[in-house]
Amino acid sequence: MVSMDLYLGLAAILFSIGALGVLIRRNALVIFMSIELMLNSANLVFVTFARYYEADLAMVNNGQIFVFFIMTVAAAEVAIGLALIVEIFKSKNTIDIDQMNRLKG
Repeated sequence: MVSMDLYLGLAAILFSIGALGVLIRRNALVIFMSIELMLNSANLVFVTFARYYEADLAMVNNGQIFVFFIMTVAAAEVAIGLALIVEIFKSKNTIDIDQMNRLKG
């Protein structure tokens, strides 16, 4: 059985990679993928705690409920975010974040 520390370490690494992707990259699609990576690392933490503390059934149910909420938020973020990126690309012909901050009127 794999220890909880390895799962939490993997989640921390995934979250760090996602945070660096958001802070460093200028491409909107890469930033959205980095946000998804950070949300998935949070899912991994919730599932890990739910698995290792399965004796407490309230903790298991709460962990699973949080995972479903995060997946719902991630799906909504992708749908709205990609629609915005497509519309901005139609008008600006670029998905560079530096160009997107000049969206006046």
